[in-house]
Amino acid sequence: MDLEKPLAYRMMPKTLEEYVGQEHILGKDKILYRTIKADRLSSIILWGPPGCGKTSLAKVISNTTQTKFYRINAVTSGVGDIKRVVEETQNRLLNPTGKCILFIDEIHRFNKLQQDALLPFVENGTVILIGATTENPYFEVNKALISRSMVCKLEPLTEEDVYKVLKNSLENEEGLKSFNVKIEDEILKKIARTSDGDVRNALNGLEVAVLTTKMDADGYIVITDEIAKQSVQKRKVIFDKNGDSHYDNISAFIKSMRGSDPDASVFYLARAIAGGEDPVFLARRIVIAASEDVGMANPNALVVATSAMQAVTMVGMPEARIILAEAAVYVATSKKSNASYLAIDKAISDVESMDTGEIPMHIRNAPAERNERLSDMEMDTNTHMIIRDM
Repeated sequence: MDLEKPLAYRMMPKTLEEYVGQEHILGKDKILYRTIKADRLSSIILWGPPGCGKTSLAKVISNTTQTKFYRINAVTSGVGDIKRVVEETQNRLLNPTGKCILFIDEIHRFNKLQQDALLPFVENGTVILIGATTENPYFEVNKALISRSMVCKLEPLTEEDVYKVLKNSLENEEGLKSFNVKIEDEILKKIARTSDGDVRNALNGLEVAVLTTKMDADGYIVITDEIAKQSVQKRKVIFDKNGDSHYDNISAFIKSMRGSDPDASVFYLARAIAGGEDPVFLARRIVIAASEDVGMANPNALVVATSAMQAVTMVGMPEARIILAEAAVYVATSKKSNASYLAIDKAISDVESMDTGEIPMHIRNAPAERNERLSDMEMDTNTHMIIRDM
């Protein structure tokens, strides 16, 4: 192993036994574990956040299978790379089996044409596809490819899993064992906690701490709590305003207000703000919630939300965060009624699907009913003035 390569690369597992986490799909009684062990893999899509082990799992498969294994990255590759892999696979002199496993990292970056180029070869078994993506594949990947693949959802690693990987890196010859590192378990656990389930982020932070700390008089590299804090910096915010997590986070924000949970509402609001979400967009969501979910139970919620949206537009960040929080908490803590929401939807459904008749004559516009009226004079009972229809 080349020690010049990043620690996260060096600590990638080589076998299923070394792989940490994802027991829900890689437990010994699970189908994915059994198919990898038996080398009977079919096409799969690995979907999960950064650092959860998608690429590591692909590397384990490449070390386990007897089938020719190719790897490309959708960011730097195109249709020409797919054709080259297929041509080599179909050449019986180069590949007697006539099939291969093709790992495509960031497969959601492939456009429709590039994904369509894969389809016939996945369908006839020439290519066993392993696609890795951080985005929801049901939105980003060709539906025909999805239907021919097993979608495996990978979860962020637990704090315990990340701690186990960090501990192993300190004891492994390919990791940091040769550096004679001294670090308390509690500090390692803090690094694991700060990583938010991203083992790559945790390993990178630990490596920075080790490489930037001088040996003491006894020949040890001592990693203190302060050194660890400086190396890992701060807890990473898992929020991408342009990606799938944008929709997940805004959905959680809206449902927290609807569910009358002010703490959760402020939490998801904070994630959105830290992720760079447009504050006016957030204000609009609060206005919608005030009308749709609070409704007639507290009509003043709509007034507060609308005023907040106007204030956010005028003030801007960073002060707008306070206005947004105030409005979100007000909506979350208000009583809820969706009566108006249900009423207008039912009325629109009736108008579009039923014979709703004609407008009654007594509530039509005045000129339309003039000939039906007995008199064009009315007496105003309050002022005794005579009002003539014009």
